Amino acid sequence: MKCNDPSEDMWARHSAEWRDSAQVCSQWREAADLDRSLLVSKASRGWWPTLERLGLTLLITREYEHLAIAASTPGGRPRISFFPVPHPSGLTVDHQTSRVFLASTRNPNQLYTLKPARSRLERLDMGSNSVPGHPLTTVSSSFYPGSLYMHDLAIVGSKLYANAVGQNAIALLKANGTYERVWWPKCVERKGHPVVSCNYIQLNSIAAGKTLQKCFFSASSTSLDRLRPGHLNYPVDKRGVIFSARSREPVCTGLTRPHSARLYEDKIWVANSGYGELGFVSDGKLEVVARLAGWTRGLCLVRDVAFIGTSRVIPRYARYAPGLDPFNSHCAVHAISCQTGKLLGTLEWPCGNQIFAIDWISNKESAGFPFEARSRNRKREIAFFYTYVTD
Repeated sequence: MKCNDPSEDMWARHSAEWRDSAQVCSQWREAADLDRSLLVSKASRGWWPTLERLGLTLLITREYEHLAIAASTPGGRPRISFFPVPHPSGLTVDHQTSRVFLASTRNPNQLYTLKPARSRLERLDMGSNSVPGHPLTTVSSSFYPGSLYMHDLAIVGSKLYANAVGQNAIALLKANGTYERVWWPKCVERKGHPVVSCNYIQLNSIAAGKTLQKCFFSASSTSLDRLRPGHLNYPVDKRGVIFSARSREPVCTGLTRPHSARLYEDKIWVANSGYGELGFVSDGKLEVVARLAGWTRGLCLVRDVAFIGTSRVIPRYARYAPGLDPFNSHCAVHAISCQTGKLLGTLEWPCGNQIFAIDWISNKESAGFPFEARSRNRKREIAFFYTYVTD
């Protein structure tokens, strides 16, 4: 076979490809072609002071924009950084080891592990070995079959679990790319075995307890019906529940497409997405603390502050949000007082779309990702990825 272009130009193109660090650490070619408008944000007056007071870096996944975002205040100055990744969903921080786990739910599913860089190797060709802000960088990735359809991630004990939404179960994720189904609700059992052939109930979040038996899980329904989640006519209003791991039965009903269940100070908090609500479970029902303009999803709670995400309502799925105005929904993260429901601050992306997960890491451990939202410094990125040390 004769080569049509045996030229130095062709070889030069090959040599120039895959030089962008964002491509290499995410294993995604399109990471170099990010639409910068997706990074433009505006913060209310109380947003940055709230982050600084709590001493944290907030980590946020934006699902359909293929972005993970970090917001922090190193040295008292606002900083937004990003990590490009295909279709990120669940994200959780192991506070014992400072590892960050991030799920990418295309087919096959992928799990990224990130760690803070502590220093840089001394190199004659790269100058200083300081690493301001200890950026989070990818140290490994594992692949899992797409039928898991991983959503939320959670550390329980020292083990990592995921919602296997596509199999109506909770899966223990193992380091070698294998998994084990370890829990499922009674409603998906047939003859003592779980039905795992397709997604029936949208079992999509984990309120992590100290053990698996002390966890709770949110789902959109308890029925194995003909119409399944994702169908435009799938019935959702008031059919959502929260399951107890111990009983494998609902402990809260009447929700509409709930997401991001979390345990905080012995209360189960949850985003009641279809009505734009944040609340906690009381006597088997939702006690609403705040109502927001958007599809509520993504939640973490720190020292009586709830960080809750809102997303735009996707027009073709407007029926999934009967309590929202699709034309008045915003892509943002809000800081809410758990005690009063007062809005403490908001970070909004005017061109943003979908928030999926939110978690935090101490700003002493890391100020975020290596890629600056305001403007990328390619020279600095090259030096960092050439010499970083994580341990």
